[in-house]
Amino acid sequence: MTQVSNSVKVSTLIDARGPRFGAAITTVVLAAALATNNVWFIVAQAIVFAVGAFKGPQFTPYAFIYKTLVKPRLKNEFEKEDVRPPQFAQSVGLLFALVAIAGATSGLNLLFSIAVAGALGAAFLNAAFKFCLGCEIYLLLLRARSK
Repeated sequence: MTQVSNSVKVSTLIDARGPRFGAAITTVVLAAALATNNVWFIVAQAIVFAVGAFKGPQFTPYAFIYKTLVKPRLKNEFEKEDVRPPQFAQSVGLLFALVAIAGATSGLNLLFSIAVAGALGAAFLNAAFKFCLGCEIYLLLLRARSK
């Protein structure tokens, strides 16, 4: 779990389980894209990443599924997380998806596969091990900027 506190600006707090649930769905979508070499899977995922990057991960279709179907069935109190690291992670995912789309449309299938595999690895780390690679990169950049 990643948390950032900033005394100057108050950020939105989200249920930390939501992005992890989204990462599980993302893992399935990206695995399907990689297995089938189908660009439409990655286009759909790029749209989800774009919503998460520009509006926030709490506004993605995966977050809607989590809020309506999963969260009401969970009994324990949720852990809160600053929205900025997961939102940055969505931006990184969008970048990988755009590279994959560019590779697919230009006939560079290896580029498509590498970009999808990179995004798939990051999504799997979050879904399976609660390790958000994009969030950790955000925190490293934040620390580097404050020095």
